[in-house]
Amino acid sequence: MQDHRAELEWRDGGVPVSKRFDDPYFSLDNGLAETRHVFLEGNGISARLCDGLHIAELGFGTGLNLLTTVLAWQVSGADSPLHFTSFEAFPMAQDDIAKALSSFPELHAIAPQFVKALQWDTPFEVVPGVTAHVIVGDARQTLPEWHGKADAWYLDGFSPAKNPELWSPELMGDVGRHTVSNGTVATYTAAGFVRRGLEDAGFDVTRIKGFGRKRHMTVGAMVK
Repeated sequence: MQDHRAELEWRDGGVPVSKRFDDPYFSLDNGLAETRHVFLEGNGISARLCDGLHIAELGFGTGLNLLTTVLAWQVSGADSPLHFTSFEAFPMAQDDIAKALSSFPELHAIAPQFVKALQWDTPFEVVPGVTAHVIVGDARQTLPEWHGKADAWYLDGFSPAKNPELWSPELMGDVGRHTVSNGTVATYTAAGFVRRGLEDAGFDVTRIKGFGRKRHMTVGAMVK
């Protein structure tokens, strides 16, 4: 895995940017607010946390989406377990993850515990009641081999213009096949070929208001 580590540079006082894809890992405006708007609100997560959700994600990055979801789970007082599975081709060094997450004071209570517990390719406990599994490798290969199904998907790969492989119609089809009936999907992008790929995969897709400077984003619900 050492040959497939993320290669980073840091901008704007603490935003990690992928050298490979020339794209930031989270919003230059407010990454935490973006995660809440795009992935939690886009999937209606807060209203579903009492149901024992299984969330899956393309693009683990810094773990920001996971920790923002854990924070929402804690605030909700839910006593149902939460499961989170993420697919990541180029994992960041844990020291870099810790540095990136330090930009978010709201996560300071759980981020150090998360970084210490984090394991690649092995399920681990983030906090009591929440388990995560980060599957390392090209999602085009690892997702078809996954035996699980998600209630909600966070599609958070780098920009489709810079990382089109993670948004291909074939991979969107695999996302659909690993989604429960009435499951949901949300992503920051409104690229036409991504929407069409999700529609072909069985999602009823809607373009809605995006976060910050992004005019639109995409949400969908599985109807097949």
